[in-house]
Amino acid sequence: MFARVVEFVPKYEKKDEFIKTIKNEVLPILKKQVGFLEVLPLFPEMKNEKAVYVTLWAEKKDAERYHKEVFDRVEDIVRPYLASPITWKLYNVETTLCEHFVNALAA
Repeated sequence: MFARVVEFVPKYEKKDEFIKTIKNEVLPILKKQVGFLEVLPLFPEMKNEKAVYVTLWAEKKDAERYHKEVFDRVEDIVRPYLASPITWKLYNVETTLCEHFVNALAA
């Protein structure tokens, strides 16, 4: 399993609208991607702090394909809600340390 971690500073005053856009526009796009498993949205409690969104993918190639073929469209959708550019990295998820979580995803 791989994680794609994106970070950005959201426009805090647009939080509700941003979350609605993620739910109604971005999440349906993600769910159509081969290998997409789940999204973990971490929204800051304080203004001007980074938000972190973790998407989980079955394989690294799935996350890379999403970035290459789809991410630009998603970035265009969320850009009005951002106060900074989006940065991202890929991580290998050490599933032996989170067996309960992995089992929950498989259910």
